[in-house]
Amino acid sequence: MSFKAILWDFGGVLTSSPFDNFAHYEAANGLPKDFLRGVNARNHEHNAWALFESSQVSLAEFDQLFEAESAALGHAVPGREVLALLGGEVRPGMVDVLKRCKQDYQVTCLTNNVKMGGGSGMWGSVARAAEVAGVLALFHLVIESSVEGIRKPDPRIYALACERMGVAAHEVVYLDDLGVNLKPAKALGMRTIKVTDEAQAIAELSSVLGRSL
Repeated sequence: MSFKAILWDFGGVLTSSPFDNFAHYEAANGLPKDFLRGVNARNHEHNAWALFESSQVSLAEFDQLFEAESAALGHAVPGREVLALLGGEVRPGMVDVLKRCKQDYQVTCLTNNVKMGGGSGMWGSVARAAEVAGVLALFHLVIESSVEGIRKPDPRIYALACERMGVAAHEVVYLDDLGVNLKPAKALGMRTIKVTDEAQAIAELSSVLGRSL
């Protein structure tokens, strides 16, 4: 198979998973294990996360909607507190691989994100925000749910990515840490890799591309 483009999720792929931060928050606040992920997964096409990531509600509205959704499941959690958990640590090994891939492939970031305003946003510090901005600048193209008004796993956003990259779906390798986001891409014809950690992702991408990364 001859690939022309590599499509990358951001959080959980080029940075550590926010689920680690979720787990620490849950333990510190007496919440059941995986409670926050459960809130996010419930009605995932129309819940607070889905609306915020597609810019259909404001930050203040998300804060209230998420708290109401989590309260309905037994534990009220303000949405603003969860947003503070999203920023992971940049994975240097993955960034190095991105740089190598950029030499021979179209590299595009396809990310579900939110409008957090200026400054450090969800990354916690100005320095961390600058580091993330530096990684995003490496891509030929960045496609953001909060800008497009559609989000993964809506099939339209994968078709949009192919159109903007000028490639067919079968010419794309796509990395994401969420299976629900990978399924539509695979159905469209992309070769998909579910990222569980840095070493696994690099090994699988190397195998798919037939080259050492």
